[in-house]
Amino acid sequence: MRTLFLSPRITATGKALAAAAVRRGMRTSTLYDRRVPEDSQGVPGGSLYAGPLFADAVAGDLGLGLLEAPEAWLAGLPLELTSRRIELTTVAEARGLRRPAFVKPPNDKSFPARVYPDGSGLPGPDAVEDDTPVLVSDIVTFTAEYRLFLLDGAVVAGSRYAVGGELDVAPLEADPCREQILAFAARLDPAALPSAIVVDVGSVDEGWAVIEANAAWASGHYASDEDAVLDVVLRAARPRGEIPARDTGFLRPSPVVVRR
Repeated sequence: MRTLFLSPRITATGKALAAAAVRRGMRTSTLYDRRVPEDSQGVPGGSLYAGPLFADAVAGDLGLGLLEAPEAWLAGLPLELTSRRIELTTVAEARGLRRPAFVKPPNDKSFPARVYPDGSGLPGPDAVEDDTPVLVSDIVTFTAEYRLFLLDGAVVAGSRYAVGGELDVAPLEADPCREQILAFAARLDPAALPSAIVVDVGSVDEGWAVIEANAAWASGHYASDEDAVLDVVLRAARPRGEIPARDTGFLRPSPVVVRR
């Protein structure tokens, strides 16, 4: 029997996934501490839904491999898929920016992802190490934004989550742009991403553009079908021994966890 582990932070998505897991006969277990109880360590068939920091602390003891997009994936996409210039660099280099730009860490939340007037507003070396990777992007306005859950390159669930920069949630199935979005997502190279991943896309003047990729095990589902989302999460966070060769290059690096 598989077990879905959850962080102590209660979220709508965590509750929805737990309910979906119970419906299919799975166990659910909330970890109230970053020290994983001995009876939960290395449980066969485990999976995880949690934020990056909590996941980093517990995934090793749970014996899980976590899939995520390569840090350079977004910056490596052609302009026709992004509608803006994007560069992968370090936070030390980004501190030298003398123009407004959208700056974010590729796969974690070590500092706020937002538009910075210039590099002087980025956290200093006392808060974020100089060699921390960051994505520096031209500023673009998305009129509507959508979250897509992908398995093997195919969209299995999706939701609109914003219109005009404001939260506006609706199922993808009912959206008049659904077919356009699916056609755009089909242009992405499935070999460049793990078999289970989340991709956010948005509408721009030129049509459609990729916003970013996110780890399924840490992404909110908005109005996406929770059963389909659970399928993606179970593939994206699973025992390391179950990770196929196709996905080993997309494993999130295991941090050194210091116990005190």
